[in-house]
Amino acid sequence: MAVEKLSISIPDSALQFVERYRKAHAIRTRSEVIQEALALLRERELDTAYREASAEFDSDWDRVSSDGLADEAW
Repeated sequence: MAVEKLSISIPDSALQFVERYRKAHAIRTRSEVIQEALALLRERELDTAYREASAEFDSDWDRVSSDGLADEAW
């Protein structure tokens, strides 16, 4: 996995949280804590996208998708 070094500025309270979390969960580096946080943000975005896609689902599709053929016909 290719990695890119990045410099960020965060409030002291956020840095303290990262350090506490790192120590409490035996995580080796701050970068790993940030990577975990980003993974959770990605998951949240994906959940939102799935919810939006599900809301667009047409419930009538199930009734017409097989053109009247029963599953046994396949």
